[in-house]
Amino acid sequence: MKLAEKYLKILLWLIAIHSLTVAFLLICLGENGILYFGFPSGNKFFQVQGGVFHIVMSVAYVFAALNTGNSRLLIIFIITAKFIATVYLLIYYFLFDPLITILLSGIADGLMGLAVLLLWQKFSHELINKGADG
Repeated sequence: MKLAEKYLKILLWLIAIHSLTVAFLLICLGENGILYFGFPSGNKFFQVQGGVFHIVMSVAYVFAALNTGNSRLLIIFIITAKFIATVYLLIYYFLFDPLITILLSGIADGLMGLAVLLLWQKFSHELINKGADG
């Protein structure tokens, strides 16, 4: 296994763990817990729905980590989802609610998406070179 593939797999597992942690918090936090992060409490439906969405995304990260070489479209989906989340969160922060949790989430998603993109490019380049050498 080449170095880029190893790091990409590790990164995808770490992102999956991050997503599952966020899911657990969204689903399990009560009114005081969600207020701690600066969000008003109310009907828990959308809070729990966000948690379930993070679980769905963590499944995508795990699938990509388990079979990186055959996950080209899944990796593209992950990168796209991270960048869409970044744009959404930054727009929301700057136009609607300047809550530090939203800004930090946007920055984190952008950095995760960029890291996956760069490692995927490196891994793809290694695959092409391996094919040329073999």
